[in-house]
Amino acid sequence: MPASQHQSPKSDIEIAQAAKKRPIMDIAREKLGIEAVNLEPFGHYKAKVSMDYIKSLKDKADGRLILVTAVTPTPAGEGKTTTTVGLTDALNHIGKKAMLCLREPSLGPSFA
Repeated sequence: MPASQHQSPKSDIEIAQAAKKRPIMDIAREKLGIEAVNLEPFGHYKAKVSMDYIKSLKDKADGRLILVTAVTPTPAGEGKTTTTVGLTDALNHIGKKAMLCLREPSLGPSFA
């Protein structure tokens, strides 16, 4: 029987390196409906949205912004990054269109 993650935990860097990244162009198209022509890519995994595209949304209803800040981590280390990732996953799970942006991800668990 293989050892469980609890018996033989992987390091943060091992977890991050094992993650399969998805190209930002695919995420923008599939999750947000933004076509590649409206993006300025910076490599495969990050991009800027053009101002022309943003201006084209002026007649659409505004979305909602949730800021997660000033959370005191638990003894196990769950803080702002873990809360933000969990909240985003939960909103998507209940059918909301949710995306997240981490300005300065934690140096604890790696969310790559």
